[in-house]
Order: sequence, then structure tokens, then C-alpha cells
Amino acid sequence: MNGNDATAFNLTQHTPESVIKIAILGAESTGKTSLCRDLATHFDSHWVPEYMRTYLQAKWDREQKTCTWDDLLPIAQGQIDLENRLAKQAEQTTGYLFCDTSLFELMIYANWYYGDCPNAITQAALVHYYDLILLTEVDIPWVADDLRDSPHERKEISARFADEFDRHDKQFRRIGGNRDDRVRQVVRWLKYFN
Repeated sequence: MNGNDATAFNLTQHTPESVIKIAILGAESTGKTSLCRDLATHFDSHWVPEYMRTYLQAKWDREQKTCTWDDLLPIAQGQIDLENRLAKQAEQTTGYLFCDTSLFELMIYANWYYGDCPNAITQAALVHYYDLILLTEVDIPWVADDLRDSPHERKEISARFADEFDRHDKQFRRIGGNRDDRVRQVVRWLKYFN
């Protein structure tokens, strides 16, 4: 399956040195987007939306079709382009950038659903750097939408994230609790980066 043509894609991460990037990853419907928004509001900073949701929602609205293997590289390109653009903007403001997903998450889900991941995504995911990686706990109710499909597998997927972080030597912290608790916890951790 990995014979995809990645020559049209550039998944290089460009982050100004002064920007502190936080990646918020985890199983679906575990509060990643809410936490990104809440932290961006708290710090008056930028946050990077999950490009895959925008891309796949448009596909669903247009064709009532879900993600396929051929969508993975365009999704990765859209995600890294958005992240790189917002990283430049963050350099001019607070210096924080909160990322609602990363290519590492896309790599995990590609392997989860297809048993494989395009080489270009895997290579980029393993070298991309974040100052802080957060893994959201499965401690809030699952909420259905057009794209979510794994309400009963969230703990298993979360365990896969932790295993892959360990396997690839990626330091991470677990984040749980209600919305206010999560923000307070991240604010405490980020004090060490100033």
C-alpha cells in the first residue's frame, strides 16, 4: 500500500525559534479542539485547527464519503501548511502556538485504519518537533458528528498513542479533567518555558 507518490508534497516543518509549539493529540472527542481554543484565548495567541476535519467535512458534505488512503497526503500537506503559516504569525504575537493535532496523530490513525501510513507522513511525523506534547485523557463524553466513528475504541486508541510516543522517544504529558482544570494545568507547565 505504501507505493504512493509523495513527490508533490513538502511536509517540512518551519517554526521560528522564538515560538513555543504545543501539540494536543489523542483519541476523537477528548477535548483537543476545546483545549486549543481555551489556551489560545487565555494566552491571546494563535491555534492551528485540525485540517483533516475541514477537509473531510467538505468531502462528506459534497459526496457523503469518508477518508480514504488517497486523502492522507493532501490532509498532511494542508495541516503542515496551516501550522507553518500560523507559526510565523505567532512569532509576531505571544510566541505560543497551540496545535490541534500533528502529523504524528495522522500517522497513528493511518496505521489504525489502513495498517500502513504513507512514508512521507511517517518520516515527517517522526522529525517534527513540539516543545510540549499533550495526550488528552478519555474522561469526557463522546459526542457524535458526521466524521467520528469510534466511541467504544477511544481508550484503545489512547493507549496506542502512548505506546507510539514511547516507541519513538517522544516525551508527552497526559491532560485530563474539566476545561478549566486542563487550562490551569497547561498554564503551570508553560511557566517553565519562559
